Amino acid sequence: MSDEADSKQDQAPKHAPAQGDVALRLSGLSKRFGSTRAVEDVTYTVARGSFSSIVGPNGAGKTTTLSMISGLLPPSSGSVEVLGDDVWRDRAAAQRRIGVLPDRLRMFDQLTGAQYLAYVGSIRGLSKQDVRSRSESLLDAFDLRDNANRLVVDYSSGLRKKLGLAATLIHQPELLVLDEPLDAIDPVSATTIVEVLESFTNRGGTVLLSSHSMEFVQRVSDHIAVIVDGKLIAEGDMDEVRGELTLEERFRHIVRGPEETEGLDWLDISFR
Repeated sequence: MSDEADSKQDQAPKHAPAQGDVALRLSGLSKRFGSTRAVEDVTYTVARGSFSSIVGPNGAGKTTTLSMISGLLPPSSGSVEVLGDDVWRDRAAAQRRIGVLPDRLRMFDQLTGAQYLAYVGSIRGLSKQDVRSRSESLLDAFDLRDNANRLVVDYSSGLRKKLGLAATLIHQPELLVLDEPLDAIDPVSATTIVEVLESFTNRGGTVLLSSHSMEFVQRVSDHIAVIVDGKLIAEGDMDEVRGELTLEERFRHIVRGPEETEGLDWLDISFR
């Protein structure tokens, strides 16, 4: 690990939330695929009611980490606790408290949007009355009312993402785990989604997401973890991690990326 990365770890907060205030606790979380170590010894906590983000370059291990947190991919070692429930010792109990949006969400696309929400609500064990009332509220909150009776197969990528987000909330989870929630979302819909997520955290819920948009992460997050090559490089409150720089600038410094593209001089065009 570089000296700069070590210094960033030194700047991470040394305090941790009290036991009752912890929504998510990762302890030595690691994942290997054969001889490849995708995630290595990731340890940190996320406080209840926080809006937390995981950032890192492509292939850094973000999706693998989120999949282990949400109960979709078993870790090779380490543990994940959601509000005190061990995800891999009592998976059913933990998953009742989690709403998950994978990056590549598969849907039953021969259902309408309303039918899809009803289906998700029913497999989550909700009563018919709760399914109906919550579906109606979610269709309005995510501005899906006009598309409620269209087949999902006819939805755009952005509409599918909004419907998937709505479905993550129908069982009233306490922790949302979202992989690239704003991918393929237009700016107006993005504003709607952010408002819903901020309302969720204001009511005591916790959001954990990954995103490649540093501007978005800086705007909405109060906690951040930076993962590079499967290792936790920096973690803490947003202001503590980024310092006086923008998050994009700090991220570039942490991962030691190039300040500018080199070796493409042949792209220069001369009009002489």
